[in-house]
Amino acid sequence: MTDHCLNEKFTSMFRRKRRRDEDVFALSGLTKKFLKLIKRFSYDDLLKITEYYMSQVVYVIEYDITSILQNLVTKNILTNNDAKKIKAKEECEGRRGVESFIREIMHKDSVLLVSLWEALAEELVKFPSPNLTKILEEITDGGLDLMKDIQANLKHPDIDTDIRGLYDKHKGNVFEFTRNLEEQPSSIEPCTRAVGFETRYIELVVINQYKRTYNETQHELVKTGRTHAELVEQRTKEKCERIWTEQLFRRCSRGDIPPKIVLVSGVAGIGKTTMVQKIMYDWARGAQYQRFAFVFVFKFRELNLLDNENEPQMPLTRLIVRHHKYLNDPRLREILQKPESILFIFDGLDEYKHKLDFTQRRLCSNINDYFPVHILVTSLVSQTLLKGCSVLMTSRPTALESLDMKRFDRFAEILGFFHEQRLMYFKKYFVDTDLGSEAFQYVEDNTVLYTMCFNPSYCWIICSGLKSYFTKPEEERGAAPRTVTELFVMFLHNILTNHRREAENQREILIKLGKMAYYGVDKRILVFYDKFEMSTFGLRPFLSSSFLSGFLKEILQTESTLDHTTYTFFHLTLQEFMAACVFYLDPSEDIVKMLENLDSCKDGRFEIFTQFLAGLATQSAFDTLEKILGTLERKKAKRILEWVKQRAERALKGRQKGIRLQVCQWLCETQNTKLIRDAIGMDLKMDFSKTTLSPLDCAVLGTVINCCRELRELDLSNTSLTPECIKKLASGLIFCKCVKLQSCGLTSECCDAISFALAAEHSLLNELNLGSSKLDDSGVRLLCEGLRSKNCKLVKLSLSQCGLTSGCCSALSMALCIGHSYLTELELGWNKLEDAGVRLLCEGLKNKSCKLEKLCLRSCGLTSECCIYLSSALSVGHSSLIELELTNNKLEDSGVHLLCEGIKNRNGKLEKLRLNSCHLTSECCEDLSLALSAEHSQLTELQLNDNQLGNSGVHLLYEGLRNNNCKLEGLWVNDNGISEHEKRHLTSLEEELRRSGQRVTIYV
Repeated sequence: MTDHCLNEKFTSMFRRKRRRDEDVFALSGLTKKFLKLIKRFSYDDLLKITEYYMSQVVYVIEYDITSILQNLVTKNILTNNDAKKIKAKEECEGRRGVESFIREIMHKDSVLLVSLWEALAEELVKFPSPNLTKILEEITDGGLDLMKDIQANLKHPDIDTDIRGLYDKHKGNVFEFTRNLEEQPSSIEPCTRAVGFETRYIELVVINQYKRTYNETQHELVKTGRTHAELVEQRTKEKCERIWTEQLFRRCSRGDIPPKIVLVSGVAGIGKTTMVQKIMYDWARGAQYQRFAFVFVFKFRELNLLDNENEPQMPLTRLIVRHHKYLNDPRLREILQKPESILFIFDGLDEYKHKLDFTQRRLCSNINDYFPVHILVTSLVSQTLLKGCSVLMTSRPTALESLDMKRFDRFAEILGFFHEQRLMYFKKYFVDTDLGSEAFQYVEDNTVLYTMCFNPSYCWIICSGLKSYFTKPEEERGAAPRTVTELFVMFLHNILTNHRREAENQREILIKLGKMAYYGVDKRILVFYDKFEMSTFGLRPFLSSSFLSGFLKEILQTESTLDHTTYTFFHLTLQEFMAACVFYLDPSEDIVKMLENLDSCKDGRFEIFTQFLAGLATQSAFDTLEKILGTLERKKAKRILEWVKQRAERALKGRQKGIRLQVCQWLCETQNTKLIRDAIGMDLKMDFSKTTLSPLDCAVLGTVINCCRELRELDLSNTSLTPECIKKLASGLIFCKCVKLQSCGLTSECCDAISFALAAEHSLLNELNLGSSKLDDSGVRLLCEGLRSKNCKLVKLSLSQCGLTSGCCSALSMALCIGHSYLTELELGWNKLEDAGVRLLCEGLKNKSCKLEKLCLRSCGLTSECCIYLSSALSVGHSSLIELELTNNKLEDSGVHLLCEGIKNRNGKLEKLRLNSCHLTSECCEDLSLALSAEHSQLTELQLNDNQLGNSGVHLLYEGLRNNNCKLEGLWVNDNGISEHEKRHLTSLEEELRRSGQRVTIYV
């Protein structure tokens, strides 16, 4: 990278993300304090501080490494060659490259390390970053005493000699239990196997105190998918403070008490349990959380089995021993005497059959007292039991609505994987990194699949489904799955094919499994017990089947006395898919009752289930599954599609635009052109104006329109759309005749995708409104590439109030000159085109290929000079211009004089002329009168409102109006300083003209 490129990249980044002046002012005090303080630390303390904040510093530097390197080059800390090498390493190795760079600085000397911190502090003023702000605040507030906090977090607890044996045994047991991840079987490799935690674990993105509305009506996975896309769009690193697992119990700033009770939320399959395993693993190997002497983990699904008739109550000591037999020792009470050194982790609150009621009057306060287990948990969180202990709880968002959030000192949310983690997951899964990259590229191109990849479990399903496809030679692959349903059908087909020998009664097992799955979706149950649900649905006889293990993950709780086995589907969506399948497999399944259930449901529990229900009712799904399972219920498919159509028809015509998006997802899964056209209706119009749309929503909408093949109107006005949204919509825009995108916050970055839609081979676009956008000249130049295409059929284009100048007019003029152009209407009002821009436009207007009939130049900063060019354009023999809007420009009388020359010309075809608020006086009225009476004049409408024509000016117009050549049908002269007496004269004139056969209306 040359010095010039480095500077250019830095400058462009600064322009793009620079803070507002008021923000700079607010943060400058913090920066000054930090810069003074950082020089006072010893080299040894600086090393410890840097190590302590390593994860966050790497995260911050990775985001703005170019700027930081530029800063260090400016300070002569690095040479340009050093900066280029470090940048190249970061591009190649990512986070590892950045950490390597920091460690090289650490190993050199104090001056270099201080300079790095100074560069970071200077970044705070330039670029937004909640993480960087938090680091500097903690260091500044902590001052030289910060080292005490760091030591407290890193210090190992003092373990009394008499409990050392129990401590070592507990740590060893936890280490053995957490050191491996059970690798889930794939549809083509059905056996599970243990793999080293470090070889498979990928760091999740967790954000601090993200505000979520708990009372959700959308399916949690769909909601989080959309949230994820929005956060990516808004630059997560600028908007949200990311935290790492080791920071959950760290104090936020000086003076704050370190959090004791922490809640981590995340949707099904996002990695909450894996995060808990990571915390336990790090504690057991001495890497993190060393201030805790003992860490105890409980799964709520296991606690469900403890509240029973045989043992309705127990003390805390019994609860711990039930999960850790080796702690059945009198010394356990001694361990519990130091609650500040104990961490309790409760995983999966959403799976618990009890609600945690913090309004309970009687809570537990003694470790030996007998209480129901849910009261023990509530007491630990309320700190009436073992006051000073720490508690970490995890839950799906669905369980948070009834939870008293004030009881928690910190709330964090797992967002899962961002782009880098998704790619890394695919590479690790496929082992062959090239194959992994190819599969990931396919998924990335499919927005619906890619958006759902925020979820690690979903990544596994996608990889498992696609592995058999991408490991085949290209010539044998056939069509890749386009929808989520097609992907799951491929996944199911792989399992059925690979286990055909092991289970002759596959269909019977699938029906039983599907019924249990539907029961779980309906009742919001994810965990199934061997002696309960598995028995109820007749699955216990098949538990030894390796075929069944392709769907259910068996969790044998061998370390506890809980002699139960629990089962879960690998992911909630797999459960929903199997639930949908049963209605096509089982002739006895009551489809009417199920559809009534869907109609009456007010929350989002059936949202993805319904997508699968619609997607399975396709010929391709039937063809694939019938080869192995035999005949499916085609009559039910027909009934389901009819229900989908009816629901879609109501939703698309109703007022609730959120439901419209939901049914579009169903329609997208069907890929059924006739169904989609019937659902949209005869008018073929879709209205999503004043709606909130994510890139995922736009991808779905684009796919639906693409399947429809023709839409007369798509109204997205007043809906905020990002460049990514427009990119996802582009495939659908091709098949829309009229698209309304005014007031959508579009920028020049959107224009490439719109230009693509205009130039597409089968483009139907003939009317496009992009008004009230920030396209700028660069955006319009991109649009013009599409306008010049031989495939472009655009007739009407509105670019009003788009921040344009004369800089775009040359490109527009060239577009008008294209022989195959269809453009007849162009709206350019409220742009600062000025006379220079009109001069360029008129070059195109004068071209014999130009077909423009209507031109709006309202409020474009024009003067009389532009009228020379407009008059010339009106006078050419092949001119098509019949309507000209020039309102609110300072044309003055001299400009009108010039315009009238063009109107009087025998080639002039102008029919409508608007000159409102153009600084006109009576001086121009004689010219207008002559133009009206000219033999070749075609004027039928003349607007002169809000000028200063006065009585004398109106009098001058009389002669032209009375002339037999005058074809005027409407004259507007409001707000022109005309007296009441003169207004009556005008009314009389109107009546006189009508008696003579002229149908003219005068508005005064």
